[in-house]
Amino acid sequence: MRVYVPLTLSGLAEAHRTGELGAGPLLAHAVTPALRDWYRSEDTEELEYAALGLAAQASLRLLAAGSDADRRRVVVALDVSDGAVSAGPAGEAGDAAPGEVRVAGPLPLAKAAAVHVDSDDAQADVSAAAEALAAADGGDDAARSVVDGADDHELLWYATQEIPNLVEAGR
Repeated sequence: MRVYVPLTLSGLAEAHRTGELGAGPLLAHAVTPALRDWYRSEDTEELEYAALGLAAQASLRLLAAGSDADRRRVVVALDVSDGAVSAGPAGEAGDAAPGEVRVAGPLPLAKAAAVHVDSDDAQADVSAAAEALAAADGGDDAARSVVDGADDHELLWYATQEIPNLVEAGR
């Protein structure tokens, strides 16, 4: 199963340093029955893109909660066994967002298929979205518009061999 793990650039740097994304369980997003129902599509490529988008939103939440100087969303795509994946937060499917899963670890960074990262020119909008996230969650429509502005930026695809350059550029 392909899973999309939300990170930040500092989280990616830590994964690069240690060789793993973490001991687990890790929050990720994947094509699940709940995502299929929510997105209302049977096209696998569209569903994977939706899962990637949800992971990008989770990365934005990590940025809002942290102090990363380089505010770009990061998502690592990995292929894991179906048995390593459980639904929702700590397996509680009722509390999970569509496509949200937990992945048992450890997850070696060497198993990553690709890394998706915002471009440099997205940084201002992503930073503003991270700052507006709490207000948007509280129902502020203007803040919701700012948060939605981050989605105007497509995450760029990087091969895993490019991780050292991404980490270095994010310092």
